[in-house]
Amino acid sequence: MPEKIRVCALDDLEEEDVMRVDHGDISLIVIHGPDGRFYATDGYCTHERQHLSDGIVDGFEIECPLHFGAFDYRSGDPVTPPVCVALRTYPVAVEGDDVFVEV
Repeated sequence: MPEKIRVCALDDLEEEDVMRVDHGDISLIVIHGPDGRFYATDGYCTHERQHLSDGIVDGFEIECPLHFGAFDYRSGDPVTPPVCVALRTYPVAVEGDDVFVEV
């Protein structure tokens, strides 16, 4: 059964900022998109096990800091090689002044 976890306050993430979230045995990233919405994906790149929280956010893409492959974090889809396997995405909800992710 999915669990909803609080990850941060709305003011903790500026636009195009990324935050690492570790919960149990999973690691995620939460990104504040340029559209004002929040997005969550798996934290590790699918190409090699590099954490994406150290990556660069540009528009709706997150670039892996190791080999510079990029994903569209809204869908998890790979955009730039060498990544070719999509990231899992997670539902995000804003309730009051808090951001929650369903894991």
